[in-house]
Amino acid sequence: MAALPEYKKSPLFTEREKLVLEYADAMTETPVEVPDSLFAELQKNFTNAQLVELTATVAWENYRARFDHAFGIEAEGFTQGSYCAMPVRFQPEKGSME
Repeated sequence: MAALPEYKKSPLFTEREKLVLEYADAMTETPVEVPDSLFAELQKNFTNAQLVELTATVAWENYRARFDHAFGIEAEGFTQGSYCAMPVRFQPEKGSME
């Protein structure tokens, strides 16, 4: 998460991940500007179904951010200067009933 602002230069992301992040950046611009060359590169790396899911996900997150902003809903400040770590998912013991 901390490396996201510099994803283009970061060795922490694969070329495919960088491509997705570039697409998300382009979709987040106002107005939306997704160059044909970027979309052509995406089509080389993802199926049509994957592109639909990726585009819908980025669009949904943009919708939520703009909705919250319009209503003045701001971050609660729980992780000021940091980011939220994902909780560890519960793993039932082998042989136990779920």
